[in-house]
Amino acid sequence: MHPEIRWVEARTVVLAAERERAEQRPPWIAGAEVENAFGTGHARGLDSAELTLTLASVLERGGKLDARRTLAQSRIDAMAVQRESRRLDLLAETARRYLAVVAAERSRTLAEADMAQRQRTVAAARRRLQAGASPESVLLTAQAALARAELARDRAEQQRTAARQHLAALWGERAPTFDSVAGEPLALPTISPLQTLAAELERTPELAQFAGERRIAEARLQLARTAATPDLEWQVGIRRLQESDDTALVAGVSMPLGSRARAQPEIRAADAEREALSIEREAKGLSLYSTLVEAHGRYTAAQVEVARLQQDVLPKLARAEQAAERAYRAGAISYLEWAQLQSERTAVRQQQLDVALDAQRALIEIQRLTGQALVTAPTAASSGDIAP
Repeated sequence: MHPEIRWVEARTVVLAAERERAEQRPPWIAGAEVENAFGTGHARGLDSAELTLTLASVLERGGKLDARRTLAQSRIDAMAVQRESRRLDLLAETARRYLAVVAAERSRTLAEADMAQRQRTVAAARRRLQAGASPESVLLTAQAALARAELARDRAEQQRTAARQHLAALWGERAPTFDSVAGEPLALPTISPLQTLAAELERTPELAQFAGERRIAEARLQLARTAATPDLEWQVGIRRLQESDDTALVAGVSMPLGSRARAQPEIRAADAEREALSIEREAKGLSLYSTLVEAHGRYTAAQVEVARLQQDVLPKLARAEQAAERAYRAGAISYLEWAQLQSERTAVRQQQLDVALDAQRALIEIQRLTGQALVTAPTAASSGDIAP
């Protein structure tokens, strides 16, 4: 179990102990009092000593015990919401790190596809140089482009290694044992309309925790109000009268004055805190809705762009690049025209991947906000243009 979740469990144990303490009644106090002892004259030594044994306690009034119990229990109940909130945050962070591994692997695949293109270009340029149809500078330029593609592949591999370590660190693993991860970032599922998702915000833990905090605030307010009712301190005992060798009952009751006036500042503070929570919840609701609107807009826009690039732009660039390769081998166009089309196709592939990754990040944010799983099983339908 992740430390974030274990912390909630440990904190719940602490709150349960505090609830047990809050349920305790005022203690019984046993006392003994000696008078007229170790003085002078007739009070010399213990000859005139009088011993009084007492039993005392406090009689709580105004429902203080129930108020303490309610406050302690409301704090325990709030931990369940906090646990769910932390669980969703952990799931979202895991999804982000997982996506980073997938992104690095896809970038490596794109770089390898670009390398394959550049290798064909180098081979074609070498044949034309050997035939005397093009200068050596064309071959050197093609080789430089191949070296850049190899560098991009190596960079993606380093990013993949770092992303794997970052993902494994979530469960405390310093040396990742998994080799690769499954995932198709270009497979973007259809999500619900904005208003449907906005309705789910009311059940998100980030807003649900305000309900728990409001219950805590109301319990604190009730506890503050009980302080306006003074408690009674009572005492009973028995006293031995030395002169007559008799015993007598002693009793006493005391009550503090001005309790109502002293309780008013605490009552006003607790009431103001409760009202402040309502304002804070309203502000948080607006913030979450704004975040949802932004994430939903990013996702839907990226979904359209990824589909358009996949269905329209990339197929045309693929056909154009193939036609340019045939034309170059036939000597109809220059190397620069072919290389430009190769670079354009690679750039559009990378653009499509970047847009899809941004959409996946927006989807993770929507999942975190609504607490619902929206991801469908990945498919390979959108990966057809990765292969050279």
